[in-house]
Amino acid sequence: MSRPSGATDLAPPDLNDPPAGPSKPRRPSRNPFAGSGKAWVFVTPVLIALAVVIGYPVVRALIMSFQKDSGLDPATGMFVEGGNAGFSNYTHWLLQQCAMPGGEMVACPTGNLGSQFWLAIGVTLFFTVITVTIEATLGLGMAVIMGKTFKGRALLRAAVLIPWAIPTAVTARLWEFMFQYDGVVNRVLGTHILWTTDEWYSRFAVIAADVWKTTPFMALLILAGLQVIPNDVYEAARVDGASAWQRFVHITLPLLKPALLVAVLFRTMDALRMYDLPAIMTASNPNTRTISMLVVDQVRQGANSAAALSVLTFLLIFTVAFFLVKVLGANAVRTQEEQREAH
Repeated sequence: MSRPSGATDLAPPDLNDPPAGPSKPRRPSRNPFAGSGKAWVFVTPVLIALAVVIGYPVVRALIMSFQKDSGLDPATGMFVEGGNAGFSNYTHWLLQQCAMPGGEMVACPTGNLGSQFWLAIGVTLFFTVITVTIEATLGLGMAVIMGKTFKGRALLRAAVLIPWAIPTAVTARLWEFMFQYDGVVNRVLGTHILWTTDEWYSRFAVIAADVWKTTPFMALLILAGLQVIPNDVYEAARVDGASAWQRFVHITLPLLKPALLVAVLFRTMDALRMYDLPAIMTASNPNTRTISMLVVDQVRQGANSAAALSVLTFLLIFTVAFFLVKVLGANAVRTQEEQREAH
């Protein structure tokens, strides 16, 4: 029997095959440059710029940290170039040891910068913990208020940002005048406190100035996180009879956690580098000398030893950042990816 023209050979269906269901739609790739080298065309210039701007100074500082500072030879009285120092620059800071003219290592005397390393570390961490905690708490309250709808909200938001917009040097000088012995603070409180020279009062003065200046920054970051929380969630909670406090604890805080952690991460990194406020307000008071101030003071005496101190400062900041990202989850990029996966 002849086959009709145009007919094709069709295999009979296998009765054991499962029934064909609806095919799942393929998920489009998120990366438009996946599988091609076009992404490197855009990424390579950025990587080169980062290598020049960031990579070279870091490598250069690391090399300098293993070299001795130039100075006078105690034996001949002649100026000599520094040679290989090994880990002596690091032990100088970590163990607070200073080299005698004969080369013997002894404990750094009081007043020497080497004897103030651990004190500067403690002051830096103290400032960071106290200021970030207060600023996060106040910033959250300010963000909640600014997130509400009321007359004059735009004016309030603009007024709140004024302290943050003022240059740090101007802020430091302003608060220095306020905390002088015959300044506004002592007159209002009726006290006679040496705010810029006393051990603990000088620290509280720096904390007050930093909180006043940087809390608006925290409030701005937290407010951005509040804006993305849908109002439908609050409306559903009101229908269910949830009080304002219950809505804040069970809705606002959980949904605000990613933005809050990122704000804490940014502010912590900034607080660990604090320099302007204590340097201007309290000058050379060792009780408010941060690790950044110690680096600047050491540069005037020896650049190589200051490079070793800079490396130690970098390791401190990196450790704190790693803890915040890995342990507390302050990772904005990962949070955004998880939110996309959820939707």
